[in-house]
Amino acid sequence: MFILDMVHHNPGEPRYQSAFNDPAKIASMGYNGKVYSLFESPILAVDWNTVIPGTMVGEAEEWRQELFSRIKGEFARCKAHHLQVLAMSDLVLLPRSLVEKDGMFDRFGNVGEEWVQKHLRLLFNLVFTQFPELDGLVVRIGETYLNDAPYHVGKIDRKNDPSGTIIPLINLLREELCVKRNKTLVFRTWGAFDENLTVYKWIADSIEPHPRLVIAVKHCEEDFHRGNPFSKIIGFGNHRQLIEVQCAREYEGKGAYPNYLAHGIINGFEEHFRSRSLRSVGEFVRRCPEKFAGIWTWSRGGGWEGPYIKNELWPDINAWILAQWCADPSVSEERLFADYCRKFLEYDEDQTAAFRRLCLMSEKAIVRGKASLIGFFPPWWSRDQYIGLPPRTPYDTEELLAEKHESVRLWSEMLEISRTLGGYVETSTRYGWDIYRIYEAVWNVTLGNNSPGWHRQYEDAWEDLEKLAETHPDCATLYERTVIRRLDATGSADSMMETCSRRISGDHYRDRLKKAGSDE
Repeated sequence: MFILDMVHHNPGEPRYQSAFNDPAKIASMGYNGKVYSLFESPILAVDWNTVIPGTMVGEAEEWRQELFSRIKGEFARCKAHHLQVLAMSDLVLLPRSLVEKDGMFDRFGNVGEEWVQKHLRLLFNLVFTQFPELDGLVVRIGETYLNDAPYHVGKIDRKNDPSGTIIPLINLLREELCVKRNKTLVFRTWGAFDENLTVYKWIADSIEPHPRLVIAVKHCEEDFHRGNPFSKIIGFGNHRQLIEVQCAREYEGKGAYPNYLAHGIINGFEEHFRSRSLRSVGEFVRRCPEKFAGIWTWSRGGGWEGPYIKNELWPDINAWILAQWCADPSVSEERLFADYCRKFLEYDEDQTAAFRRLCLMSEKAIVRGKASLIGFFPPWWSRDQYIGLPPRTPYDTEELLAEKHESVRLWSEMLEISRTLGGYVETSTRYGWDIYRIYEAVWNVTLGNNSPGWHRQYEDAWEDLEKLAETHPDCATLYERTVIRRLDATGSADSMMETCSRRISGDHYRDRLKKAGSDE
């Protein structure tokens, strides 16, 4: 059984300062392995000069040697705590000089090329020869990041092509890692074959199972969004599946406000109970125990930039409960929740009961305020530290806005509970209350309810949030008001509110002129 954790550092930024970086921390939580993220992968650090002299020279070689030493140190600390060591990498990822020298820049992403297959085999031999501590690789083809790989190039052609790309690549990896070296291969479905069940079955049935081959699947479709369906491919195929879970979700505050996920992951989120198939990881384990390979949590990270948290309570409770439950699924989530409160928060029974009410309400408040239970909404309007504009919708506006109102009502109730608990629970709940009041105002104005009251709520919530950050040192960094990045949005919520506010002011001005008898 794999019980793995990873800190997914923001690409192109300094590494997270997190307790989860420490192997001792995750070992104490019940994890048996650590996944090192993309730019901590030995695939970037291997010495190609031992087989192809001159591949890395000068500054590039100095960079590689420094990375090599750092990774060696990380792996040693992991092994000292008896953890499996795995590293995630995009493929195909090779030194730029190697690709350019052989004139393969346009073709190195094609896994059908003989040159590509040869150099991938060379790469895996270098990786496991120079890093014998490494127990396996986690492979992603759905996306390629090069933010912290200045001397490498990466791409994959036809990433969604089962016969031309996915099946040949998995078979090559299976042979090189599992068969030849008895190493673990975790192949991620995300962004490649994670949404079409027919395609997934085709790929799975085309690859011979191996005890060291595991398929990784996000628990919900597409990405870690509330409102998205439970993954339709979980429980199918002839390979064991490792379930991916993000503990501080990039689309839901990154731990800046209460977001208790372990209950929904294990027992099912309410939006999943409309499904006729599997609706939770707990149900998957009960119905298909032979296919359950374990849990892979992303305790921190995913996405880009902030908010940045100073207190890791929310990812910690999610990660600890999921790790403990994975080790023994017969123990209920509710029992583990009570254990966490007693061991780490030192709560009595009344405090535990109050905290659980707050946590379970966070499930309901987030899906109603950020997404919807009425139907599917593209979730990309707010993520990381940015707030854009909610998408236009074919659904009933009044019903949608009632959902947003209910979300704020739940946050208000959570806020009252948090005041009895104090500390970061209260700080983070105030943060969530402010953010979801902002969301409610933005939803209303976007959907045509452009009354002055919503503009007042928007400004009041921002003012409260800014005061919270000024007066509470444990408060997370704030969302941006005017800047948006990586959003499916035509502008920021702030610019939209400002434009609509001017329109209101203009209407009022014209009304005053009319009353004064002007012919303007």
